[in-house]
Amino acid sequence: MSKNKESIAVLYECADIQESKSKDYRNDLSRIKHIDYMPRGALSIMEMIHTKTTRLWSLIEACEQDSKHKPNHESIEDSAKDLINYSSFLVAFLRGKIEGQNKDKDLFNK
Repeated sequence: MSKNKESIAVLYECADIQESKSKDYRNDLSRIKHIDYMPRGALSIMEMIHTKTTRLWSLIEACEQDSKHKPNHESIEDSAKDLINYSSFLVAFLRGKIEGQNKDKDLFNK
C-alpha cells in the first residue's frame, strides 16, 4: 500500500485515533473489555454507525445552510474518522476478533 494516497493516510490516522481512544475506553486498570461496549454484538455496532451517520447528516446540513457554522465539539472530519473506526469494529466482530468476544456466540453475540 502506498501512503502517497490521501485516503490511505486517513486510514493510518484512524488507526492512531483508535489506539489512543482505546487507552481511555479499555485501559489496563479497568475490567472493561472491548466487547462490553457491544451488548447486542453486531446490532450494537450498527447502532453506533447509525448514530455517527446521523450526526454527519446533521453537521453537513447545518454547514449547507450556514457556511460559517462550526460544531462545538466533533467536526465533520472527526465524525467521518469515527465512522471508519466503527466500521472496522464491525469487520473485527464478524471475524470473531473483538477483545473479550466469545467465539462460540453467533453473529449477534448471543
